[in-house]
Amino acid sequence: MEQNAAIHIIVIDDDEVMRMSCEQILVKQGFDVELFDNGISGLERIRQRQPDLLLVDLKMPRIGGIEVIQTVHDLNPDVIIIVITGYATVDTAVDAMKAGAYDFLPKPFTPDELRLIVQRGIERRQLHAHSVALRHEKEKMQRQYITFVSHQLQSPLVAVQQFLEVLKHLGDAPNKAQLQEEWINKSLHKIKDLLALIRDWLKITKIDSGTLIEKTCPIDVIEVIQDIVETFRDQAQEKQLEINVSLPAQIEPILCTEECIHALLENLVVNAIKYNRHNGVISITVDNINTHVQITVRDTGIGIAADELPFIFDEFHRVKSGATKHISGTGLGLTICKKICDEVGGSIAVESSEGEGTTFTVQMPKFGQV
Repeated sequence: MEQNAAIHIIVIDDDEVMRMSCEQILVKQGFDVELFDNGISGLERIRQRQPDLLLVDLKMPRIGGIEVIQTVHDLNPDVIIIVITGYATVDTAVDAMKAGAYDFLPKPFTPDELRLIVQRGIERRQLHAHSVALRHEKEKMQRQYITFVSHQLQSPLVAVQQFLEVLKHLGDAPNKAQLQEEWINKSLHKIKDLLALIRDWLKITKIDSGTLIEKTCPIDVIEVIQDIVETFRDQAQEKQLEINVSLPAQIEPILCTEECIHALLENLVVNAIKYNRHNGVISITVDNINTHVQITVRDTGIGIAADELPFIFDEFHRVKSGATKHISGTGLGLTICKKICDEVGGSIAVESSEGEGTTFTVQMPKFGQV
């Protein structure tokens, strides 16, 4: 009842008995109700205070119900309009709906019939308001996301511009050649970061398009893992990392695409290298888990603090600590992993303790199991 008090209903009908009956029924339900005996005075009030719901008769002197409906719909299409009339025909119902009415209640009607149709109208109004709020929130988030991405793209470009300005004004410095090489290398590093960000952003956009599942095919995950390990072996050796791979002799193909499974596993292996300690270990295992293939990537690195774990799959989230401040990254790698797993019906989980390493466990559906 208290919730209904916030809902404003206007009744326009030249029949006094009908107006009073509607008021009595609706006020008992707790609604805020106003009555008008003609369309002109009713529209004046609607312009002052637009209602949540309007009950209007079609046959009235001076201005008919159809004109009232059209005017109210032009003023605010979100107002729920219900026609009440004793001249109910298919043609009048169609005309009212075309003008903007939501529903039609022929006279005479019972209190239960009025309560039911009004409740349906209010639910429609609330559902629409909720939908509008969600849309506005989504648009707000999209604007914020675009602003943030633009900032992420702009930062390395500004840095490169500043580096080039330094090069431009080196003049006849005695160590000019050395300085040129230093600033060129800094520029190349920033450009590399920028290209990585663009590539990751494009991957996310492609996954979010919803077309990934349509392009899936059977993938030999063992072959993919062997290829990735070989690709990044030199990078691992630079930190004297040992890579242990435990693969079954044979395993059923998984459901994914070549591009996506490579992106997923590359991100996990590269992270295991970047965030590992020198002379550490990376362990990769593959197991059969019912309808899924489980892939585990474990490192002996710096680990992740407990308060960071809930956010590591968020876009642009990067673990901030003294141990990570010199490690480059886009903050999108784990987001890509999560989106790929979700899209094909898989999952990804993480276990980590600060200073004790991190374990990512991925489960991907076997081809033909979903």
